[in-house]
Amino acid sequence: MTQSITRRGSLAARVAILLATGLLALVLHPIPALADGEAVQELAGHIGPGGGSFYTIAHLEEGQVLYVYVQGISGNLDPFVGLSDVRLTGEEVYTRFYAEVDRVTAEGRDPIEALPVIYDGLFVAWDDDDGSGYDAAFHFTAPAGGEYQLLVTSTPLKETSGDFRLLLGIDAPAVLSGAATPTGAPVAALDTGASYRQVRIQETMGTLSPEKPFVDLTLSAMRPDDTFYAFVEATSGDLSPALILGDYGEKPLGSANLSGGETRASLSYTFSDAGANYRLRLQSEGTAGDYRLLLGVNAPQVLRGEGEVQGETVLLEPIPVRIGVELDQITDVDQVAEKFSVVANLNMEWQDPSLAFSPDACQCRAKTFTGDGFAKFAEAEGVQWPQFTVFNQQGNRWTQNRNVVLWPDGRALYYERFTTDLQAPDFDFRQFPFDQQVLYVRIHSLFPTSFYTYTTPAELSGLGSQLGEEEWMVINSEAETGLQDSGARYALRLEVERHLIFYIFRIFVPIILIILVSWLVFFLADYGKRVDVAGANLLVFVAFNFTISGELPRLGYLTFMDAVLIGTFVVSALVVLYNVYLKRLEIRGKKERAERIDRHSIRVYPLVYALGALVAVLFFLT
Repeated sequence: MTQSITRRGSLAARVAILLATGLLALVLHPIPALADGEAVQELAGHIGPGGGSFYTIAHLEEGQVLYVYVQGISGNLDPFVGLSDVRLTGEEVYTRFYAEVDRVTAEGRDPIEALPVIYDGLFVAWDDDDGSGYDAAFHFTAPAGGEYQLLVTSTPLKETSGDFRLLLGIDAPAVLSGAATPTGAPVAALDTGASYRQVRIQETMGTLSPEKPFVDLTLSAMRPDDTFYAFVEATSGDLSPALILGDYGEKPLGSANLSGGETRASLSYTFSDAGANYRLRLQSEGTAGDYRLLLGVNAPQVLRGEGEVQGETVLLEPIPVRIGVELDQITDVDQVAEKFSVVANLNMEWQDPSLAFSPDACQCRAKTFTGDGFAKFAEAEGVQWPQFTVFNQQGNRWTQNRNVVLWPDGRALYYERFTTDLQAPDFDFRQFPFDQQVLYVRIHSLFPTSFYTYTTPAELSGLGSQLGEEEWMVINSEAETGLQDSGARYALRLEVERHLIFYIFRIFVPIILIILVSWLVFFLADYGKRVDVAGANLLVFVAFNFTISGELPRLGYLTFMDAVLIGTFVVSALVVLYNVYLKRLEIRGKKERAERIDRHSIRVYPLVYALGALVAVLFFLT
């Protein structure tokens, strides 16, 4: 016991586990006196948060030795076991325990170090870690004949839970090895009346209608002898709700108000064995309205529609998964194929009690899995985990690293660094090259939202300092999550725009210069030379068109750049026709008429381009 405690309340919360359960208020169960010789019995149970199991040992003869071994076999359970030879009420134990804690604290001593003394005041024998690893084990020689009471719970030093195996023996020292063979003779009996039965109450509301005539709710895992209660009442409309409880194979176990006509219904069911994936269907036939549904475990007041919400949830709630993508590099943006390539890191964090383990099993603070190790581990253990798909992935995803870290309390951290191509079907090139695009990295859960939901804390999503894409720059990024029946969804949304230097100096400046040169040609009186220059300009613009067309897919709409090039084609073609017409007038001896017509061309030519540019800007860029 090397842990230290900084707050008295923390220790008090742990110890309350022992007190809230009615520690030693046990009701005797008649058990036949033990026969002479060895007797070994094996029992099993479960310790939930704040729980404890109590056993009655009806009679020990003077001088007989009781051997006890408790082993946690699931979850992160660190068992504690105590034996008492007297009956005490929970209030008495509570008072005595905290009186000792107050006294130790007042003396300036460490309450953790004083726990053995406190335990000695409550139990005639007890143990925390004298078995293998965190297993609890002790032996006790009865100083006199009589009844004894045995408590199995979680260590007060930390919150743990899980299944346990209890091995008891009379004059059977092999029990202390944890491997004794049961003889069939009874040693102790579970006191279900005194054992802590966790009370849980949950309330939920909703609406049923002809469009949504039923709702299925999955119950959280039930322990043996747990009793489930359900109560539903209409709060509006003409709703006549019915309840149907079914098992994992959809076999009905109980129902209420199936014939309709009532505005409320209730049912109860006691589980003889542990139960998982049981479902409660709430339905209506031809009626509609709002409802209030009250659910409870070991809470009979629920049948009357009474009870305050308390304890863990009765329904199987989806596990929240913290998810985020860190984009390190954009290695390529293929506009023609409408995809982009990335190097990214995917992070997921969640906590699932079914992944909990006892650290003494590996003598480690955490388990680490690489590659497919965690998936194989989860499959072998029959445990689900938030598997996903990169929804807009094209081809293979090349994984550079994949690691999972698992902590004893069921917390898990998933990290994957990968390279892949991602679809970008949202490309819109109408304003090319002044366009802004939106790129997505989309992650979709493979499980429905009843299993997992996504949350996206800011620290898990982001961008690298050097994305490595020269043409594009990211102007904004945002992580988004959503819920649909098909599963949770996450997206890293990137708003990007082009670096315009290339297009300005390699496309627009040459086009403007060509237009200026073409305009200067109008100062020449030789119409033949004008035709030559205008024809050459037309060929230049054709070359520009081929250059630009290779940058984009074959679109079903025009872009701003298309409008510019088409405009230059049309004007250049008209200029050729215009100058040919003037040359023909000159050849036919009508030079004066040609000069009168040409007098206004110097002003009209730049005006046509200016008006065309204005129309293109207004139509495409506003």
